[in-house]
Amino acid sequence: MDPHKLPAGEWTSLKTVLIGLLAATVWSVGSASVRAEVAMEMVTVGDPGNAPNAGGFGAVPYTFQISAYEVTIGQYAEFLNAVAASDPFELYHEMMALSANAAGIERSGDPGSYTYRVLGSAMRPITYVNWWDAARFCNWLHNGQGSGSTEEGAYRLKGAVEGYPPKASDKARFTIPTENEWFKAAFYKGGGTNAGYWTYATQSDEPPSNAPKAGKNRVNYRAKGRFCMTQENTYSRETPYLTDVGQFSESPSAYGTFDQHGNVQEWNDLDGLSSEARGILGGSWYQGVFFLNFREGRSTPNYETNTTGFRVASPAAE
Repeated sequence: MDPHKLPAGEWTSLKTVLIGLLAATVWSVGSASVRAEVAMEMVTVGDPGNAPNAGGFGAVPYTFQISAYEVTIGQYAEFLNAVAASDPFELYHEMMALSANAAGIERSGDPGSYTYRVLGSAMRPITYVNWWDAARFCNWLHNGQGSGSTEEGAYRLKGAVEGYPPKASDKARFTIPTENEWFKAAFYKGGGTNAGYWTYATQSDEPPSNAPKAGKNRVNYRAKGRFCMTQENTYSRETPYLTDVGQFSESPSAYGTFDQHGNVQEWNDLDGLSSEARGILGGSWYQGVFFLNFREGRSTPNYETNTTGFRVASPAAE
């Protein structure tokens, strides 16, 4: 089976396909190149003032939006081509090209004229991104993309690449989700302020299947030692293990997000706590069922691996 293509019988939403095209395509107009604007497909998470779960997670007193899908390789490549010709903040990690498990972006050229191109499917989630990378992506979205600033806007970074991450601005248009925002979007049942929580982010209380084909309650994770893409217990450094975002189209959360379980674990902002650590939740293609619901995922903001990506949040439209 070609891991870069959907398995036979799998259905992919038209929205997902269009997002990928918008995120990864460059059109030529005369002698100039015009880049498509990165389109973030957002869903609204309502039921403000909802009760937390038994562990105290998930209560959010306001309506907000969160991206339906993890930030993709195509979207991140557009970001790099817009702001990283010199890349002083190391937004590009060489393993984005070298790690066969998750490789997705190749860099060419010299400092000052770097360019970036997608390897394989642009619809897979970006990996090898740390918290600082995700925050700069949010600043770029906040500032209208293009050559917009990566240092001001949603987060006041001022060139920092280490230390205590700043809190998001109250006026931020795009942010890394807080822990409670991420948790609510994944598990809350919706339809009221005391609706309760699902055990898994696929609207299920039963552990999901990792079969890479159509069906409900499906997740790209390591079930009983077997990897989703190969259905084998043996790990290979040469095998691509990521699935296209939204590939499990019959397994959304109640609010319409996909892949909050599996594929890649995701950064969250720990509700803006003043701490150097930041949150990582959701499990990944490499991890087993325990990590799908692991509530204490924490890491330093410089953490980068082929199992970690992110999605973005935004204020609800008024």
